Amino acid sequence: MFISVHELEQKKLDFDEEFRPGAIDFGPDLRQSEPLLTTGRAEVLHEHRGAKQVIQDVRVVGHLATKMEIACARCLDPVIHSVSRDFDLLYRPLGIDRKGDEVSINQAETEISYYDGDGVLLEDVLREQVLLALPIRTVCRDDCKGLCPKCGGNLNAGACTCNEQVEDPRWEALKVWKKP
Repeated sequence: MFISVHELEQKKLDFDEEFRPGAIDFGPDLRQSEPLLTTGRAEVLHEHRGAKQVIQDVRVVGHLATKMEIACARCLDPVIHSVSRDFDLLYRPLGIDRKGDEVSINQAETEISYYDGDGVLLEDVLREQVLLALPIRTVCRDDCKGLCPKCGGNLNAGACTCNEQVEDPRWEALKVWKKP
């Protein structure tokens, strides 16, 4: 769903959308396991800079909810993570705040995103919010044993059969000194 600045000039846009799994690309490591439900409103805010410059910011306020499947960081088994969050975002035209190559910004400026062209794609807004809501590292359970470093077997399913010690060949020269 495209949120057009020109249409928002006429009236605010209320949305109540459902995105089926696969409609939004979350990348190869994530899978949406339930429909993504979102409701909210988009509107244009006019920011006056000086007597003649008016900037058209797009404000998107809403709520989203879905379930995502993430691979466990230790054993790679799928883990279902519920995502439910409110968002209040501000989008400004790309390049409007460009001051120089390296400029420090304040806290308020870190919460502004930018749009290129005539508006914002709602799917991009939702993708960003879902990714921000997910934990950096997910484990299936606290005592997850992970994968065997030699054969790649899941150690949660049972003991590994490749329990022979693998010696580092870089230590071979020192073994000569250890033997009597």
